Amino acid sequence: MKRETIFLKIALFLIGAPVLALCIFAVPKIAKGVADFIEAPYVNYLILIGVYASALAYFAALVQAFKLLGYIDKNIAFSELSVNALKNIKYCAIAISSIYVLFLPLFYILAEIDDAPGLIVMGMGLIFASFVIAVFAAVLQKLLKDAIDIKSENDLTV
Repeated sequence: MKRETIFLKIALFLIGAPVLALCIFAVPKIAKGVADFIEAPYVNYLILIGVYASALAYFAALVQAFKLLGYIDKNIAFSELSVNALKNIKYCAIAISSIYVLFLPLFYILAEIDDAPGLIVMGMGLIFASFVIAVFAAVLQKLLKDAIDIKSENDLTV
């Protein structure tokens, strides 16, 4: 393992650990509290499904980032494997953004009941953050694809 990517791999684990802890300990309590607050027991299951689906996409993106760092370690960063990893990260970010777009009406209902307009801003912040990651991954994917094409053309030139 190269020294340059050890720090990044550790950072990936440190990024994933709090989300895993939240999913195990806090999300069920928050979902039950919200369902009790708006007096709709079915909302509990909707929140759990949505949050765990977005967490699944989040961890899938972290796995792809870990693979990407592995490709960098093996000196195959400029390969189709890296392009596919970035494409998967982009799809995961789009999935997370889409899930929270579907949950935006729930944020609105909670904000109306509790008279807290900042809750809508928090929901939109989640959507915006994951959308920015999707755009960034798409740009990197396109740049890497172009770099691979240029490299293959140069390899064919005598």
